[in-house]
Amino acid sequence: MSDRRALLLDEVRKFHQDLQPDQPFIPGVTEIWPSGALLDAEDRVALVEAALDMRIAAGPLARRFESEFARKLHRRKAHLTNSGSSANLLAVSALTSDLLEDRQLRPGDEVVTVAAGFPTTVNPILQNGLVPVFVDIDLGTYNTSVERVAAAIGPKTRAIVLAHTLGNPYPAREMAELADAHDLFFVEDNCDAVGSTYDGELTGTFGDLSTVSFYPAHHLTMGEGGCVLTSNLALARIVESLRDWGRDCWCPPGESNTCLKRFKYQLGTLPQGYDHKYIYSHVGYNLKATDLQAALGLTQLAKLDEFTALRRRNWRRLRERLDGVPHLLLPEATENSEPSWFGFAITVDPGAPFSRSELVAFLEDRRIGTRQLFAGNLTRHPAYLNQRYRVVGDLTNSDIVTEQTLWVGVYPALTDEMIDYVGTSILEFVADRG
Repeated sequence: MSDRRALLLDEVRKFHQDLQPDQPFIPGVTEIWPSGALLDAEDRVALVEAALDMRIAAGPLARRFESEFARKLHRRKAHLTNSGSSANLLAVSALTSDLLEDRQLRPGDEVVTVAAGFPTTVNPILQNGLVPVFVDIDLGTYNTSVERVAAAIGPKTRAIVLAHTLGNPYPAREMAELADAHDLFFVEDNCDAVGSTYDGELTGTFGDLSTVSFYPAHHLTMGEGGCVLTSNLALARIVESLRDWGRDCWCPPGESNTCLKRFKYQLGTLPQGYDHKYIYSHVGYNLKATDLQAALGLTQLAKLDEFTALRRRNWRRLRERLDGVPHLLLPEATENSEPSWFGFAITVDPGAPFSRSELVAFLEDRRIGTRQLFAGNLTRHPAYLNQRYRVVGDLTNSDIVTEQTLWVGVYPALTDEMIDYVGTSILEFVADRG
């Protein structure tokens, strides 16, 4: 059987190679996506091997990934989820657990965040009955400042939840110090920034909790998937409970009596000895991922350093090519940081002799994919018009991003030729319009 298995997997490798014809890049014909996964033969083999073993639920591969990913990101615990959005939901929901006693967040408590970002950073705040307090960002870095967050802290503020925009870290150490000084929880949405560093430390290591996405657009992929990381064991336990139906038991799926007293508990008003596997300490969810996803995640994780280096190389190459171009504000790394870039942001000057939509149309016509900076100013979207929130200061830059900003790709599958074509196309567009 083992020989047959080896032959099958060898055929999978050959199949993968047969699907990857060596096609040249043709400018204006070959699609240049703004984001995407870089998948090789070993990724395909990992998925097939897990399928051969019928790894259809969370199991040993999921636990192995959690262990290796936590070690890679210098955290004590990692909990795999079915998406980055679920990871954010779990991270914020964990802060509302009554196990936190006096630190528990309750409906009406405020959480400082930015208005310009992706909805699933903010949605868990609202979904838990909390009140987002929106602050503005800086153009160029597209992150907020410690000063803006400090000004937004009021008597009801209990947490700070911020994403590192397009892989560019905000001043995470100073943000953590601010949170600590005010006894606030700090959650890092690290979904776009795996591999980035600030002050020499990986992003995702400064907060009480951090989150990651494994959607195909991100730094590592499982197809779908996400993760919550922490070095706070009490928070890790809450996250695990919320992810796993809200149960009090911590036995891995398929195992029983890890605590050696499965039928000796008395919790709530349940009878003495009620099966611990069916005692629930939280109103939770089922947000687990599967071993099929974890199998892909493990092969991807082995290539994270290579992917990070390629993202940085592509970003630098495009930044150098566009340096000095008029009418466009180019991105800048936050001081004291080394980003693992998710994308390359460009803001069209409001006084430019062309509009963002004209630039976008020109690039898309050349098969160069573009995206806007996620939702722009969230407070302008229909979903949030009637939501309860507070704004501190103005949202001028968030509005500029909404109306003037786009981004193009720098992900690892893009070649030098592709990056150069993107840069040359932008230069040609600007030159033709004065």
